[in-house]
Amino acid sequence: MLPYDPHWPVRFEQERAELERLLAPWLSAGVHHIGSTSVPGLAAKPVIDMIAGVEDLTAAEAAVPVLEGQSWVHAFHRPRALWFRKGPAEQQTHALHLTEPGSDLWQERFAFRDALRADPELRAEYQQLKQELAAAHPDDGPAYTAGKRELVAGVLATAGIRLGPPRR
Repeated sequence: MLPYDPHWPVRFEQERAELERLLAPWLSAGVHHIGSTSVPGLAAKPVIDMIAGVEDLTAAEAAVPVLEGQSWVHAFHRPRALWFRKGPAEQQTHALHLTEPGSDLWQERFAFRDALRADPELRAEYQQLKQELAAAHPDDGPAYTAGKRELVAGVLATAGIRLGPPRR
């Protein structure tokens, strides 16, 4: 976990420009910065999380080899989305979700990001929780993520979004 870095949005913009070019045949709602690095002032793992809206997820499966040819690694994340990472698993630099605008993932990511951006108290609470979880689970990503679930679900519920069951 690192203190907020004002270069994170710059890194996003650099990658966004390239992704918009690569994903042009499938893109319908742009490439957006999500996750902790998109929230000014929030400490984060230095991974630039992004989401791209595609017109048709099935058709966008053709983007997998295009992105893999540019150092992205595809892996399963959840239904109704394609997920990629850039960089080795232990030093990932970027993450990308391709999904249809309006999907559960789309709604969840934007609602949570926007709530953190709008509420300094929530941002501070979330940062403290993340730091505690990172210290308690330095090598256990699933435990770290599970520890954030209750807070995330509460924030999403306030926005009228029900977080689905945890993935196994």
